[in-house]
Amino acid sequence: MTDLTKDDATAASSGEKKLGLSALVALVVGSMIGGGVFSLPQNFASVASPGALMIGWVITGIGMLCLAFIYQNLSARCPHLDGGIYSYARAGFGDFIGFQAAWGYWFSAWLGNVSYAVLLFSAVSFFIPVFGDGNNLVSIIGASVVLWLVHTLVMRGVREAAWINTILTVVKVLVLIIFIIAVLIAFRLGVLTADFWGRMMRVDGTAPELFSQVKNTMLVTTWVFIGIEGATVVSARAAKRSDIGKATVVGLLGALAIYVLVSVLSMGILDQATLAGLKNPSMAGVLESVVGPWGAKFVAGGVIFSVAGALLAWTLFAAELPKVAAQDGVFPSLFARENSRNSPSVSLWITNGLVQLFLLLALFYQAGYQVLFSIATAAILPPYLFSAAYGLKLVMTREHYQTDEKTLRDGIISVIATLYGFWLCYAAGDSMLLSSLLFIPGAAVYIWKKKTSQQRCFNTLEWGVLVLLLLMAVYTLMLIAAGTISIT
Repeated sequence: MTDLTKDDATAASSGEKKLGLSALVALVVGSMIGGGVFSLPQNFASVASPGALMIGWVITGIGMLCLAFIYQNLSARCPHLDGGIYSYARAGFGDFIGFQAAWGYWFSAWLGNVSYAVLLFSAVSFFIPVFGDGNNLVSIIGASVVLWLVHTLVMRGVREAAWINTILTVVKVLVLIIFIIAVLIAFRLGVLTADFWGRMMRVDGTAPELFSQVKNTMLVTTWVFIGIEGATVVSARAAKRSDIGKATVVGLLGALAIYVLVSVLSMGILDQATLAGLKNPSMAGVLESVVGPWGAKFVAGGVIFSVAGALLAWTLFAAELPKVAAQDGVFPSLFARENSRNSPSVSLWITNGLVQLFLLLALFYQAGYQVLFSIATAAILPPYLFSAAYGLKLVMTREHYQTDEKTLRDGIISVIATLYGFWLCYAAGDSMLLSSLLFIPGAAVYIWKKKTSQQRCFNTLEWGVLVLLLLMAVYTLMLIAAGTISIT
């Protein structure tokens, strides 16, 4: 407790205004709930029956809750680790794995912002058709304007940007609550149970294999919880260290409740085949069937607020994590620079410069953008596994535990979270293999950083990890060449 009190006192005495519990919860919820929640009805209906969906949610809920408890435990026991998901990987498994965790997370975060910017103007097209699918010239111009407005906001200070994110998060949650109330009133149990196990999904009346259905639901749930670590990424800016764990658990439970209600209640409004055929954002079609045409525009408005909030939250994360990694001497030192408002200015300029570049790529070379996006999507998953494994390592070594302190509860949670971390990487499928192509350039940057600092690059374990990455990359390229893996 001494370390925590000392750290909180340091935070209070510094000139920077820190983030309170509500702002941290909003960052967790705002980063998890982006545009994906508005497509859940169609996404789930196209792959699984209501029964399989419920089983999938139970498994996902347990796994994600254990992961949230891992972050709560690590934030309390390791208050000196300011980078959260990156810092845990580095503390547990060394500089190289820590760097690769930061590299993959950062790359995925800013490239994900490209897709958020495109999705934002795709939603605006519900009201102004000229924006089309969000990737034409006028949309890219609009997305660029929004990008640099967000940039300016974050440059003015992380706390100010987090405050705006809190407002946007409240608005999007209210939209989702209104949707849930509307479909709850119109909910028909008979529609939900008519084909509970998906027997009508096949012409011959046989049910698809249940495990396959459950696995398919978890391929969807893998992505909608990205952002659960949000409070840990900005842990250095928290007013109280104890709030980091609270925000993670509260944010996870709130998002989980929303996801389950949206997906399950929708299956009691329209049958599975109809839901599967809806255009995304499919929540619009569901609400339109309940309240009429204005429901679609209401949901489209919610998408705009939701994606805008997610874009802001992930801009904060994409700039903050490289800054912390640079301060630790893992990333190039220029990322560590801050402006007079304690904003990670250089990291922010580099990050948003890359977002702008790839917005242009999305306009002129859509196929190339999709290739790079498919490579990056899974790169954010290994850091979750490393965090869980670090929690398990602490239990096994009893590091940061009192001599007589019981570890059974933490041990069970750590084992479940670690197994779930492996599951996430497995469920990512081909995307996980493709991400190895991203980590090889990261290794080159890491070697350059170590050489310029006149430090040893790899120990024995890290050499083994590097060789494994190289073998995975070569194997992936062979699969691409053979046409086994598609990158378009």
